[in-house]
Order: sequence, then C-alpha cells, then structure tokens
Amino acid sequence: MPVTVIPSKPVPAELSGTFRFIDIGVNLTDAVFHGVHHGKKKHEDDFEAVLDRSRLAGVRSMIITGGSLGESKTALSLAAQHGFFATVGCHPTRSKEFDEYPGGPEAYLQALDNLISANLHGKGRVVAIGECGLDYDRTHFAPEDVQRRHFRSQLFLAKKYKLPLFLHSRAAHKDFVNILRDEGFGEDGERKGVVHSFTGSVEEVVELMGMGFHISVNGCSLKTEQNLLAAKAIRPDKLLLETDAPWCSMTSTHASNTLLATLPASLKSKYFPSGTKLPSFVMGRPVKGRNEPSAIGGVAWVIHRLNEEVPFEKVTEKVYKNTIQLFGLEELQRQN
Repeated sequence: MPVTVIPSKPVPAELSGTFRFIDIGVNLTDAVFHGVHHGKKKHEDDFEAVLDRSRLAGVRSMIITGGSLGESKTALSLAAQHGFFATVGCHPTRSKEFDEYPGGPEAYLQALDNLISANLHGKGRVVAIGECGLDYDRTHFAPEDVQRRHFRSQLFLAKKYKLPLFLHSRAAHKDFVNILRDEGFGEDGERKGVVHSFTGSVEEVVELMGMGFHISVNGCSLKTEQNLLAAKAIRPDKLLLETDAPWCSMTSTHASNTLLATLPASLKSKYFPSGTKLPSFVMGRPVKGRNEPSAIGGVAWVIHRLNEEVPFEKVTEKVYKNTIQLFGLEELQRQN
C-alpha cells in the first residue's frame, strides 16, 4: 500500500534557525572515519571534519555504539575525548566472541560488567546496554541458539545497572519479544530501552511500544513503502532518531526519497553537504557513500513529512527531549 503524503501547505523554500539533534546510534569506532575503507587507506583521516559537519547540522551530542567488548572500550574512549556518550555490549552477529573469549562466556560477560561499572558517571559515560539482540538474517556469523543465549546474558547487565537497552532485531521478532518478556522486560515502564535501526512492521511497532520500548529510525528504516507505514505508526513519545553512520545512508532508490526531495535548500546544505566520490577526496567534504551524523536531519525531515500536520521543529524537539529522558542526559537539557 503506497504512502501518499498530501502537503497541507507549500513547503517553505527556507527555514530559519538550527534544529537540535542527538544521534543515538553512530559507529564512530569504524575505520572509514579515519580514511580506511575495506582495510585499505584511501584518504586522509577526516574524523574531525565529520564532527565539524555534524555540529553545523545541529547535532549537539551522540551515543557511540559498542558492538563488542573491544569496540565498547573504543567507544567509551572516544566518548570521553569528545564529550559524547556510549553503549556497552555485544552485537548478536558477534555472539561467538562470548564462547571464544579466554575464560569462556562468563569471563566475557564479567569483562563487560567491569567496563560498565568503571564508566557509569561523568563525561563519556555508558548510557545503555548493547548493541544486543537477535539477527536471524545473518546466522552465518552466529547461530540462532548462540545469539539467544548471549542476548539473555546481557539483559542481566541492564537489570543490574538499571540502564536502558540498545536493541537490535532482524527477522527474529517472535523470539526477540519472548526473551524480553521472559527476562522481565514485557511491561511498559520507565527507561526500558530502544529498538534501533527499526525495519519491522506496523504490528511490531505497536507491540514494542506496548512493552514500553522506544523505536529509532534511520535511512535503513525508510527504504520501502511498508517501512514508511511503520515509521508513521511510531507515537511521538516513543520516537528516537539516528544515522547508524557510516551505514544506512538515505539514497535515491528509497521510498523516502520523494519526501526527502522537499527538504529546503537551507537545510539540505547542512544535512547533506556536497561530497566527493572515491578515489577523489577533498578534506572538508564528505565521502559519497559514507553516511555521517549530519544526515540525521534528513531522517527527521522524512518523519515530519509523514506527519504533515506536525511542524518540523516540534518533531525535532520532541525527539530531543525523548532522548534526554530515556538515556539520562540531563546535562544536555540545560543547553540551549
């Protein structure tokens, strides 16, 4: 069923002001932000330029994703250096790390536990457990039973530290929600967590919100007409935004492109500045095909256009406040 958007009024050519964002899922630990693509150095390190562009786009802070024990350590280090935040956990496709770790799964879980306990306060702190969950699209990395076992073990950490969950679910919804319910995450309540990079159905959105979870969207969440229907079904009080950069770029082949095409030029230059395609590289300009945190504004714009009666600033401010509340980022509340 196509999603038809009928503007209630013409889209303004310009919008004044800078809209505020917190990118709740960004992979700043990835080597592509230092010029390394597929294991090979392709251009100069432009990490700081990426951050500069994000600030110009209104990104006030970020939550750096930890997808393994080692990556979580790096995420926390980067967060401390740049005044951001981080998650600590193990992605389902890396679940075999638990079994392969010296000392076994218990030692791996204890190492995650120790990392969390040492970084609960102040600048660069851990604000969520994850990225954890289930991914049945990629069981060649870790079998389903291995994923389920180590998803459960990480839920223990969320309960121990009373931190929200940063969750991943692909083609595994039934097992995913059953495990969450089994472990006491089945009823609505405060600071439950977020299912990030959501690509599921409207029915799944409704079920997850009923369990108390937030839903976060990025470019991958807006690829198809069915994706747009699911995104539109997210209640304002449960909506979060992210880029999942350097992945999940918004492209011309996505169903969201028609809506994104209405983005005013004043915002397009901030959210999608002109880039260069490798092997060409110009310091200060984005690399085409590598998503960046600055693009979060484009995700927000599509959500605004799916809910045409809601002004863009109201969408961005509601999500900003949702993010502060869920992850306990009170210091950002005090910023203008």
